[in-house]
Amino acid sequence: MIRFIASRIGFAALVLVMLSGFVFTLFFVAPGDPARVVAGERATEAQVAQVRENLGLDRPIFEQYLSFVGRSLSGDLGYSYRNQQPVLDLISNRMPATVSLCVGAVILWLLMGIPIGIMSARRPGSLLDRLGQGFVLIGVSFPSFVLGMAALYFLYFVPRQAGFTLFPPGGFKPFLPNPGLWAWHLMLPWFTLAFTSAAIYARLTRGQLLEVLGEDYIRTARAKGLSERKVVYKHGVRSIFSPLTTQLGADIAALLGGALVTEQVFGLQGIGSLAVQSVQTQDRPVIIGVVMLAGFFIVIANLIVDFLYILLDPRIRT
Repeated sequence: MIRFIASRIGFAALVLVMLSGFVFTLFFVAPGDPARVVAGERATEAQVAQVRENLGLDRPIFEQYLSFVGRSLSGDLGYSYRNQQPVLDLISNRMPATVSLCVGAVILWLLMGIPIGIMSARRPGSLLDRLGQGFVLIGVSFPSFVLGMAALYFLYFVPRQAGFTLFPPGGFKPFLPNPGLWAWHLMLPWFTLAFTSAAIYARLTRGQLLEVLGEDYIRTARAKGLSERKVVYKHGVRSIFSPLTTQLGADIAALLGGALVTEQVFGLQGIGSLAVQSVQTQDRPVIIGVVMLAGFFIVIANLIVDFLYILLDPRIRT
């Protein structure tokens, strides 16, 4: 087991190194001159050259990359070309909104998707199963921006026209000192982000549980006289945790990297909106920082999933 954990950690470190090299090289060869962007369109060639020297862009790419890696290991991701603020500070200021969006949406889609999937799998072909499949079809068919605009219209604009406010149109409030206000402002973004994922988890849960309920050990448990509820929840549901854990780890990592569409629709100043603004202004240090952050979350999520596999499946320990 120790060898397995060590190999996974080593592989994760290798992935991060490869990602840093790829991203750094990609943005180095991308069209456009960062020095020109920083100096401004009216700057002279001498001023642009001075800016390029100050930013270290006149050095060989390999030397720049080694400098970037050295700073990154000490927590220094460089400075924004636009406002000269540390990239790490810019990302840290945006993290609370993205983390809040991620946590609430994950809880909501798990509470919606898994029970619907279990209900459908317990009674395949029934009316409840058809209703569950209808929910899945609707959920996977609507893009996030459509759901977001529909939620804004029916749950904000229509009530406002009637003279009351059911939910605010967006924005972010800190968790403290008022958790209720924090949750109230995030209800529409949570719903928008969770609806499609809940449909995916309902479909995954139903498919996995139907397969498990057809196994020999399930038929043996039924033959021993166990109640259907005990068969499903004690033996069946426990066996589907592994694929659900894999899916959840990937989804959480992707959300922490920035829920771009949802943040844009509801005006949340999170990692996704920071990435959009950085691309629009060609702020390469911030872009590289956001991409590295997303890659870091994905690698860490995969590590956590691997460790959970050890707990869920005793066969891996050997």
